[in-house]
Amino acid sequence: MDEFAFRPTHIAPPGGMATWEAPDPARPSARLDELLPVRLVARQGDWARVLCSNGWSAWVDARLLITLPDAPPVVGGPPSRTADPRPALADAAAALDRHRALLERLAAGTLDLESFREQTRGLRIGLVVDGEALWVFDPAHDRWCYCDGLQLQTYAATDRVEPEPASPVPAEPDDYARTRAAEP
Repeated sequence: MDEFAFRPTHIAPPGGMATWEAPDPARPSARLDELLPVRLVARQGDWARVLCSNGWSAWVDARLLITLPDAPPVVGGPPSRTADPRPALADAAAALDRHRALLERLAAGTLDLESFREQTRGLRIGLVVDGEALWVFDPAHDRWCYCDGLQLQTYAATDRVEPEPASPVPAEPDDYARTRAAEP
């Protein structure tokens, strides 16, 4: 199979997933790696036959696959800017700062565990940096975005239903937040 002709439609979920030789739980096979891109080629109820870029195919639990929202970029196409990653990084940093401040208050005893749970309910933060590569979670659109230094593009999306956020309770600013607020 020409690896450049492979166009994934889904990815395996975080943690990977089990596979089977046939749509039969009695015939297990190797596991798919987490976030491995695959192409859905057949469906039988909750079973899906997927094709990997190396030509290997297997049956999986279709309910666990994560759908790619758009066709991936064409290999060999000219690089172009689709989105600036800095706002996504700023949002992740602000969410992480908020979570850290709540943890500090919990550790200091100025916030009880129930209030901590209430104030962090629905908060989702995801960020992976590996050299020039960046994966950042966009909680507003429930998707992961990837940046190779030139562009930010959707990598994977889910259809997860977000819990209703708790009513905001102002967090007491900590030294770090006060320092950042004072910066020009």
